[in-house]
Amino acid sequence: MIRNLIRGIITLLVGALGFYLSFLFLSLNFLQSLGWNFSPVWTYATMVVLFAIIGFLVAPVSIRSFLSLMGWIDSRLTRVPTHDLMSGAVGGIIGLIISSLFSNSFVSIQFFGPILAVLLSIFLGYLGLTIGMKRKEDVLGFLSFLPKFRGDKTDKVEKTDKLKESKADHSMELPNYKILDTSVIIDGRIADIVKTGFVEGILLIPSFVLEELRHIADSSDLLKRNRGRRGLDILNQISKETAIKVHIHEQDFEDINEVDSKLVRLGQVLGSPLLTNDYNLNKVAELQGVKVLNINELANALKPIVLPGEEMLVQVMKEGKEPGQGVAYLDDGTMIVVDTGRRYMGQNVTVLVTSVLQTAAGRMIFAKPKSVLEKKSMGLRTVDEVNAIG
Repeated sequence: MIRNLIRGIITLLVGALGFYLSFLFLSLNFLQSLGWNFSPVWTYATMVVLFAIIGFLVAPVSIRSFLSLMGWIDSRLTRVPTHDLMSGAVGGIIGLIISSLFSNSFVSIQFFGPILAVLLSIFLGYLGLTIGMKRKEDVLGFLSFLPKFRGDKTDKVEKTDKLKESKADHSMELPNYKILDTSVIIDGRIADIVKTGFVEGILLIPSFVLEELRHIADSSDLLKRNRGRRGLDILNQISKETAIKVHIHEQDFEDINEVDSKLVRLGQVLGSPLLTNDYNLNKVAELQGVKVLNINELANALKPIVLPGEEMLVQVMKEGKEPGQGVAYLDDGTMIVVDTGRRYMGQNVTVLVTSVLQTAAGRMIFAKPKSVLEKKSMGLRTVDEVNAIG
């Protein structure tokens, strides 16, 4: 409804522009020089209808462009400090006041006078805005008579202490947001972590993340569709079964296409960390100064520490890559490579840890069966050694 109303207004304005141009052309005898011999009434009617049709056709594109421009301006203004905005606004107002003083001299110029006055206002307004933002200390010093900008220059130490205290109080008042990305929602472990109470504050779910989840849930691919639906179920579970608050954040960044880039921008704007298990997003966010809470790093940190020489009872599940090796797993998924463990496939065996390797993907444990080590310590050969000699 609102878009249709705006489209009608644009159509009328462009039609009015056609009326003004026809008046201008008739006054300058421009159309007569081109061989236009119709009456002024037909000229006005033709120009108004023609321009109104043009305005009606270009209105949707103009509306979309205007909304994109407003989104781009909003995303930029949220990152500009308040003092810069205020000093720029003061400079822009002063520039417009100066332009209004000179505009009267252009009004007397026929036809092009109003256009020149508008251009002068735009130029001086932008010039005042730029100068105000660059010379913000001088502008704010000029406004020192206001209580908000009044300060005691002789007591700089006390002023600095008060500023630090005010910033600390302000940071305490800011909501403690944790921004969730798509991967950590689909993963599902965040629901169990939230239940334990280790995550504080408010879980923030951006609207563009919800939109991506919806697209995944509506995918024609069965695997993607199941993952998307699982993510939506996890969100419902967190919002209903946990005491932590879940908020939907409606802010979007129309000038950015990728969801990961939007998440990084949102983290910069809100000053909040990202909850993710995406390795690439983790690195990009850290490079741009956004704090990241990685679920995979938390899982690796919570795995039990195993030292060389410790005993453990494991079940050899499959063969290893090297000849004679067996592979077992701990309850948390840590892989144990058992040397000469191939013969124990499907059996529970006591092993001794020989070394531990920490990689980016996780932790790997290397071990040998205890019985083999005991035989070696007694000077006995194992079956594999006998076969090798034979």
